[in-house]
Amino acid sequence: MGSGPAAGVGSDARSADIPLLWREFRRAPFTHPQIPYIGRAGCRGGAVRLPRRPVIADVRDFGAVAGGTVDSAPAINRAIAAAGRAGGGTVTIPPGTFRIDDVIRLDRSNVILKGAGSGRTTLYATKNLTELIGAYGSRYGGDKSGWSWAGGMIWLAPRARWASLVAAIRAKAWPFEGWTGNRRDEWRPLTTVAPARQGSWTITVTDASSLRPGALVLLRLADDADHTLLQHMCGGGPGPEGYLWDDKTKLTSYVPYEWPVRIVRVQGRKVTLERPLPLDVRPEWQPQLTTHISELTGSGVEGLTLEAPETPQQPHLLDKGHNGVVLQCAYDCWVDDVTVRHVDNGFGLVSASACTLRRTRVTGRGAHHPYFCREGSHDNLIEDFTIEERTSPAPSNTQLHGINVEGLSSYNVWSRGDMRMGTFDSHRGLPFANVRTDITVNNNGRHGGDASAGPLFGARFTHWNIRVTNGRAGLVRIDGLAPYSATVGIDEVREFDQIDVPDFTGDLHTRLELYGSPHEVRPRNLHAAQRGVGR
Repeated sequence: MGSGPAAGVGSDARSADIPLLWREFRRAPFTHPQIPYIGRAGCRGGAVRLPRRPVIADVRDFGAVAGGTVDSAPAINRAIAAAGRAGGGTVTIPPGTFRIDDVIRLDRSNVILKGAGSGRTTLYATKNLTELIGAYGSRYGGDKSGWSWAGGMIWLAPRARWASLVAAIRAKAWPFEGWTGNRRDEWRPLTTVAPARQGSWTITVTDASSLRPGALVLLRLADDADHTLLQHMCGGGPGPEGYLWDDKTKLTSYVPYEWPVRIVRVQGRKVTLERPLPLDVRPEWQPQLTTHISELTGSGVEGLTLEAPETPQQPHLLDKGHNGVVLQCAYDCWVDDVTVRHVDNGFGLVSASACTLRRTRVTGRGAHHPYFCREGSHDNLIEDFTIEERTSPAPSNTQLHGINVEGLSSYNVWSRGDMRMGTFDSHRGLPFANVRTDITVNNNGRHGGDASAGPLFGARFTHWNIRVTNGRAGLVRIDGLAPYSATVGIDEVREFDQIDVPDFTGDLHTRLELYGSPHEVRPRNLHAAQRGVGR
């Protein structure tokens, strides 16, 4: 391991423009206390080129018809199934508008659903998820709709996961959305793990006999009675130690922490991982490598627009499920050149890891969550994304968030964004080690979060080179809120009526540099720079 040259730091850059934090990070890229290492975020370790597969099917050959008069969802799903049976490949959708009256289920690995471009191929979704599957209640009670934060009209999830989700919803049961099944019991231990430090690429296991290079495993960390795992996610110290954790029932439902990762090499009891450890590994957290439900991997959606009917946005948390594209229990999957229009919720990551969303756009009448990242989603990359201004005024009692992260999600990156509305939404649930970088935002949304979900932020949250066009704070400047975190190169901002107080008392150990100078910071893009720092 070592550090290579930093992309984005040119020889003509003035030394005053380079934050001290970046110089420190270059010396200790995997263990820096405020800035996370996210150089491997995204599909295939953040590869610039997404996978390509030979064309194996055209949806017209399975009965799809452009023009909007025929329901083409069955044909598209048959084409996806055929490609899956063939071992993978690309399913093409030609230019035109294709009506879909059902969910498009991309539930086969190594299958790409590819239109002719987001400006040429449109899927017009006539129905919502409530109509198609049923009312999806909240595990937190009340009349809240689970479709406010789950499910898409294009839904990438493994076949077994899809079947269990639908069965649970129709039975009025809560379908657990993670990697280990509805009751979190669809797993078995593979081996215990010896103590190790955050940032290590190699771990020592008790028994490596069932581990193979290329296999996807879960690192599973349980908490102890004193909640020292949750404290560690916040950087430790007196503040997290004095925090009241026991009544944060929504947060504690996310534990154990489950981190999917591929094995690169097995040498005796030494196992090398695809990414460095996100946290320390300590005996009191019962660290294990385990199995998980079968993941969806190697699949993508490209080159199309998904459009819903232009119905008014529903009151807050009562979404019907006119949702866009959601990736669930997906690893090394992607979305590229996709627009969603008139949706309740745009693009979602739900227990999805190592996925890339590139050149995505949310447009139309306005969305509740343009982007959401929840229920233990890790190491994802959302880059070159756009949230357009809404085309109709927001109805009363509706809510606009923006780029959301919650539920112990970690090491996710939002890069090169154009947010013409929305905000940097932490929905509590202790997200940690996430990065937002090189983004322009008209910061006019509001963040959410239930009190039982615990802290807004854990440690190593970083906002780097953020241009705030309306000067509103709203979780952009986080040096007064997020422990062991960094705010670098943002516009000067002012508070508004949603004023938050720190979750932890005492010194937060946060850093603020180049405040008021978003155009001067070097490197301009923290993720691009970290792509040049690594093994």
